[in-house]
Parts: sequence; C-alpha cells; structure tokens
Amino acid sequence: MTSGAIADSIVNLCGAIGLAVAMMTFYRRDPNSPLSRRLLFALGVIAILFLDRGVAWWTGSFVLDRLSVIPAALIPLGALVVTEGILRRHAPRAVKMAALGGGILLGLGGTFGLQRFAMPYAVTLALFQLLGFATCAALLAARDRSALMASENRSIGRLAVGALVVIPFILTDFRTLFPDIPVRLGALGALLTVTVMLIAGGGAETRRHGLAMMALRLISSGLLGFAAAFMAPDADAAQIVRFVAVAIAGVLTIGLMTDALRALFEAQEPGVLNSIAASPAATRDQLIAELARHPIFESARRYRESELGPYDPPLLRDFLSARRVLRRSDAPWGLSPTDPAAERVISLMSADSATHVIVLAPDPLDLIVLAVPVTAADPATETALALVRRLLALTPEVK
Repeated sequence: MTSGAIADSIVNLCGAIGLAVAMMTFYRRDPNSPLSRRLLFALGVIAILFLDRGVAWWTGSFVLDRLSVIPAALIPLGALVVTEGILRRHAPRAVKMAALGGGILLGLGGTFGLQRFAMPYAVTLALFQLLGFATCAALLAARDRSALMASENRSIGRLAVGALVVIPFILTDFRTLFPDIPVRLGALGALLTVTVMLIAGGGAETRRHGLAMMALRLISSGLLGFAAAFMAPDADAAQIVRFVAVAIAGVLTIGLMTDALRALFEAQEPGVLNSIAASPAATRDQLIAELARHPIFESARRYRESELGPYDPPLLRDFLSARRVLRRSDAPWGLSPTDPAAERVISLMSADSATHVIVLAPDPLDLIVLAVPVTAADPATETALALVRRLLALTPEVK
C-alpha cells in the first residue's frame, strides 16, 4: 500500500465513524422528528460510502471499490430528501425522479462495468452530484421565507454556507479528475459539516463556545500532523498534507465521540435542577434534604435567624435584603473590607469553609452556606445556584 492509499483509507474510516456518532446524537436529540429521519437517511448513505471506501482501499478489494459507487450515486437523493424535510414540502416530481433514477442508473452501472470508462464515468458522477447540490440550493433559495420560522431561515443560511465550504472537499474524491491530489478530503469535509451542525443546535453562547473548541481542535491537530510529517523520511509537500489530513480527521472524530459520550453520561446522571424537578419534596426542609444528595450541596448547612446570634442578625438583614447569592471570591461585595456587615458574612463563611451564601429570606434570616468544589466552579453552577435559590424561596416551610 502506498502512503496515499493509507491516508485515504484512514480519513474515510474516520469519516464513517464520525458520521455514525453524529447520527446517534441526532437520533437521541429527537428520535421521532420527520426531519431527523430524513437527515439520518442522508448521513447513513454517506457513512456507508466512507466505510466501503475505507475498507476497500485498505484491503485492496476490487469488489468493495465497485460497490462504493452505489452510495456515491445516491448522495443527491439524500440531499433532496433532507431539503424536502427542511422546507416541509415536496420537491417537483421531475426532480425527485431524476435524483432517484440517476442514482440507480449510475450506481448499478458503475457496479456492473461502466467504471471501465474511467474518465467519462467520473465526469458524469461528479456532474450528477454537483447538479443535485445545485438543485437543492435552488429549492432552498426559492423558498417562501414567510412560511418558515426565523430560526429555520437562519439554519438554511448556515446550511448553504456549509454546502459551499464542503463542495471543494467532495471534488478531491474524484482522483480520476484530479490525479495530483495527495489525499481525498471528502470525508474530512463531511466531518467538518456534521461538527458544525451539532454546534448550531445549541444557543448563541453554546455556539460560540463550540466554534472556539472546534477551531482549537483544527489548529492543534493540523500543527500536530505537520510536525509528525517530519518523522517520515520522505517528508515532501504531499506527505505533509496527508499527515495533516489524517490528524485533523482523527481529532474531529475523537471529538465527536467524546462529546457524544459526555452528553450520554450527563443525561444518565441528572444535574441539580433535574433532581429538583423530579423530586417529590413538598416542603423547604424536604427539598434541602433532597439537594444534600447532590455533590455540590454535600457541605450545605442551613442557618435560621435564631442560629445567627453571634453574627448580628439586624446588621445582616439590612445587608442581605438586596442580595440573593454571595460568592466568597467577590468579597467585600462592593463594601469596604472593614465594613461590619461584610466582616460578619466573611466570618460566617470562614466558620464553615464555605464559598457561597444563598439567601432564602432576609427577614427573618434564612441562609444556606455551602462549599462548591473547585472542579464544579463554573458559570453553569452559578446559574444553577441562583435558580435553586429561587425555587427554595418559593417552596413553603410546611405543607
């Protein structure tokens, strides 16, 4: 096997694994959505293509290489199926018949001998795929924007940008047309696309964080591949491109797998808010006892006004009347370090080695002091504490 064939195989196998993980993620998010089923069909066709190619090139199997043209020819049909789902309406019948008939003709024809006409067949298949993408783009561009929600129109815009980005990657798969390409990058383009699609499913802040992590993965893996290329004795430009492509494809695939596994673990172990939502607790004491089972609240201790005598309750009431959650790192909370109220709150937190004080009620005083572990101190935890405080404040003392 040549280094080019090895790189092609690894990139395609990474693409197949990454798309399979993305399919599981999309299914877990919304298993009953018609659009999800259409998307799974399209991604499944592409994943089978990459798996077939990766195994065929790795093993040198002529049969598997021929069979790979079937899913390749069905890609325009998959794109059309997804386009119909996004628009929530059928494409023109002639377009659907052309996508289906052309896919069957080119797929079976390539399997049973048309591939011996290498250049004409490659040109026809490439034009068929590009024409399919162009038709889907035209249908999306001509959509009735008023019939879709603003979020759906934004998603279509992102999809159009992603399609433009991925087309050059797809063209590199046609080695007959571009014999000097060091490595086929179609699978890498697919990995980039599904990664962005998964990121786009979150909120604005989540998208920014996801894109930042994706950029870090791309840059770091690209540099790793570039450096690793110089371990090879023949580190020319083509070999460097192969190493970089393999490194990026591998890191993106590993990232998709770890993100999916993390989401699965988090779903199986509910967080603080999910625990409260599922709790049968009817009183504040019962709810606090329920919270104590969560790691963040293991050290929590409740203080009523009768237990705060040494800390001057009247002074604390005035200070805490306009505050909800206090963090030790924010001390003295806009006051002078020698202010009596700030000193007493700091003393209360120090006595319990606490990092936070949650004010359930300022009059009469009702507080919870707790120590949040360093490993859990993040913005999501701060938001959870603020929401827990509000839920506890609204929960009655007695049933």
